[in-house]
Formats: sequence, structure tokens, C-alpha cells
Amino acid sequence: MTDPIVIPLNAVAQQSVQTTLSGQSVQLDIQQRTTGLYMNIWLNGTMIIAGLLCQDRTWLVQKSYFGMPGDMIFADQGGETDPEYSGLSERYVLMYQEGKNV
Repeated sequence: MTDPIVIPLNAVAQQSVQTTLSGQSVQLDIQQRTTGLYMNIWLNGTMIIAGLLCQDRTWLVQKSYFGMPGDMIFADQGGETDPEYSGLSERYVLMYQEGKNV
């Protein structure tokens, strides 16, 4: 496995991020709700996961049948709390690990 890649995010309550991961086009729609931070994941233009609750140090995709060539994880850099938008990119870092779930 290669080293994890940090996916840059902004500290805003709602955002859409497009990036290339392992040669695949990935779009992440991230939204803060009163019950937590949620994400929709698109792979090559097809939504593969909708309404996913983001939690600290919990792999987001988890299953190889989604076709994602790796997986993503939020890591709290200052403790062990679940991510919330105001700390994105500073306290809560989103990382991608190629080869995870393959």
C-alpha cells in the first residue's frame, strides 16, 4: 500500500470536492447537519454511497463491491471526536488510502 493522501477540504458547512484518486474521478458532497457530518460519494459520475455519517477513524467505503480502489477516513488530530465542519482540514483531516478494500 502507498502512503495515505490528504484530501483538502474547507471549513464550511456544505461543499462539493472533486479529485482524482487512484486514477478514478471522485466527487465528495459533504454537508453538516444537526446530527453530524454526512457525505455522498460519487465514483466516475455514479453515486456509490449516499447519506454516509462520517465518524472519527472509521473507514467510509468499507466494501470492495462499490468499485472504489481504496478507502477514506477522517482522523481527529486533537482527540477522538467525530468530525464537524468548522474543524475540517485543521483538526479533522480526510485521508485516502489506495489499496484498502481491494
